Amino acid sequence: MTRMPPQLTIGELAARSGVAASALRFYEDVGLITAERTAGNQRRYAKNMLRRVAFIRAAQHVGLSLDEISTALSHLPDSRTPTKADWERVSRSWTSRIDEQIADLQRLKANVTSCIGCGCLSLRTCTLSNPGDFQGERGVGPAALSTAENHGVTRD
Repeated sequence: MTRMPPQLTIGELAARSGVAASALRFYEDVGLITAERTAGNQRRYAKNMLRRVAFIRAAQHVGLSLDEISTALSHLPDSRTPTKADWERVSRSWTSRIDEQIADLQRLKANVTSCIGCGCLSLRTCTLSNPGDFQGERGVGPAALSTAENHGVTRD
């Protein structure tokens, strides 16, 4: 196996990370990663950008927005490769997000066969469970499945 060079071209970073070069350019444009420029204006990424890209992908998979990812990355050191402790500190804030997503999925699992949350896909039972479309006042889309406060909706 060949040793990784101290700096990576955009093509090398794309190949190693599995992220398209266009996405890497976007991440750079919005400040999630950084690159130095050669005399010929070509991008060169430090090796630790590979870890940042992996972090960005993991954060997106969890459902974090780019703003949330940017905030998380701002707590990492720029001058050195982040340590395991650095990553643990930053990812600790994901726990509540993951717990919320699990709760949303459990609500969806429990309710998906009887109602898709009053978007509404069940015209036969909708008049019984959502008379007068009161769910429409709680928001757009599958409001009954979207938030914990809408779970277990009762009629007034």
